[in-house]
Amino acid sequence: MKFRPCIDIHEGKVKQIVGSTLRDSGVGPETNFESERPPEWFAELYKSDELTGGHVIMLGRGNEDTAIRALKAYPGGLQVGGGIKPENAKRFLDAGASHVIVTSYVFKDGQINWDNLEALKKVVGKDRLVLDLSCRRRDGRYFIVTDRWQKFTDVEMVPERLDELSEHCNEYLVHGVDVEGKQQGVEADLVRMLGEWNKLPTTYAGGIKGFDDIRNIYSWGQGKLDFTVGSALDIFGGNLPYKEVVAWKSKI
Repeated sequence: MKFRPCIDIHEGKVKQIVGSTLRDSGVGPETNFESERPPEWFAELYKSDELTGGHVIMLGRGNEDTAIRALKAYPGGLQVGGGIKPENAKRFLDAGASHVIVTSYVFKDGQINWDNLEALKKVVGKDRLVLDLSCRRRDGRYFIVTDRWQKFTDVEMVPERLDELSEHCNEYLVHGVDVEGKQQGVEADLVRMLGEWNKLPTTYAGGIKGFDDIRNIYSWGQGKLDFTVGSALDIFGGNLPYKEVVAWKSKI
């Protein structure tokens, strides 16, 4: 279990938002924090603390150049996601991304588009592909959501689906979207399921407020899940000291 840092970019700024409020149009998302610092400042911080496998997430269009600045500041240390497809994936890898993260391109019309997945895998390779299986609860079950987490697919998050998709990627990234950005605790059932599965490196994000939540991920995930903290960190306006989280992961 290790701490995976994040750089979320919206409208060219490093922000922390409530994930379920992000929309294509109309009223803007609920924002917890907007930084005056550029993305490369955060990338250089993570590099100095030797944190690997962090995520640069482009929340909407027009954030590509900003994301590339972060990637160039920490070559090989960060993954990138948000609007990734075969036509642009190589640009981000060439800029220094270790992996690309994809959801919407692979999950089309509520289903897994195997042709799209194969096309992307052909460009980037299985070993540099992360599938974002961020999900929301519906009728007591978790389903993968796409298009900035607005649309439910028909793809349920169950071990059998994780087995199937694991043949085509190197890692999973899973946001518990219903609690993302709310600092109200993690999705316990989702964390337990991911911890029991444990066949690929998997990062959980969503709902973390403090060290009790991190300890719960460690316990419920059987020490096998990595984790991301966003809005709760003091570098993003929260109360959880970033340096203490970095130090805590080194003690595991």
